[in-house]
Amino acid sequence: MRTLVIEPLTKEAFAPFGDVIETDGSDHFMINNGSTMRFHRLATVETAQPEDQAIISIFRADALEMPLTIRMLERHPLGSQAFIPLLGNPFLIVVAPLGDEPVSGLVRAFVSNGRQGINYHRGVWHHPVLTIEKRDDFLVVDRSGKGNNCDEHFFKEDECLILAPHQ
Repeated sequence: MRTLVIEPLTKEAFAPFGDVIETDGSDHFMINNGSTMRFHRLATVETAQPEDQAIISIFRADALEMPLTIRMLERHPLGSQAFIPLLGNPFLIVVAPLGDEPVSGLVRAFVSNGRQGINYHRGVWHHPVLTIEKRDDFLVVDRSGKGNNCDEHFFKEDECLILAPHQ
């Protein structure tokens, strides 16, 4: 099994998979009579159908034990999905490029600094939320509507990956 190298989360490295939601280097301007800085259009919510709705939820995720064997990835073909950490804890992101099925050899792993969120583009393969230090809460922006919006792919045993603790 291949051990994934965990990369720092940057806008450039994550661009093939989605958006990094952070204030650093983002467009911004003052609003509310100069009392508030707006960091503008950090990500775009994607939906497939005009009747779909963008919704906001909170996910509470338990920490997973490391090292972790990555046996599956999922994708949302009908909409994007954003995760914004609410408690400031680092979390891991595991992704694979768009395609009918994820390719084990193309899977990548990133670590958020705890102040960065991510927005998976529609159809991007990813692992479900990976909290690593303790139970964590995430503000989640995704799609609600008709149709199946979650495909899962389970790797063959020899395609599984190891996610080791980050440094």
